[in-house]
Amino acid sequence: MKKVFVLAFFLLGMLSVNTMAQEASEEVTEEEIQKFAVMEEAVANYLQEKQDQLVEMIKNDEALGGAARYNEIKGAWGNEEKLSEIKITDEEKEAFQKVQDFMDSLSEDVKQFKVDMIMDAETLGAATYNKIMKAMSADPSVKEKVDSRITELKEKRAAGDGEVTM
Repeated sequence: MKKVFVLAFFLLGMLSVNTMAQEASEEVTEEEIQKFAVMEEAVANYLQEKQDQLVEMIKNDEALGGAARYNEIKGAWGNEEKLSEIKITDEEKEAFQKVQDFMDSLSEDVKQFKVDMIMDAETLGAATYNKIMKAMSADPSVKEKVDSRITELKEKRAAGDGEVTM
């Protein structure tokens, strides 16, 4: 019985050492945090560029006649009676559908952009992405560091320092 107890105690000790070794290997570096932050900021910037492009499409499309007409069409879209009330033209329908198609593709575009950055080992890499995500959920201080770094990068870009890099 004593041998079983000692063996169980020994195995428990080995499991604890193994767990501590795994935790130590999961520690994130400043370089990994920087890479993650650069990726997140680049994705946010890409999304903003696409949203700006959408706004310009709406404002500058002569067939739509600007944002006010776009909103009027948007309010009636899908209801033939309302569309006829606002006297929508075929040209306006086509222009509005073009904007809708762009909007529909927007989230997939941004998602693919982010996936491409994550999968690129030089930019970030999937293992690093997963490691940082896990660390952020386990340790709020890591999330604070990442958020702080992303804010710094956004400010740097806004100040006109151009594209942010590692």
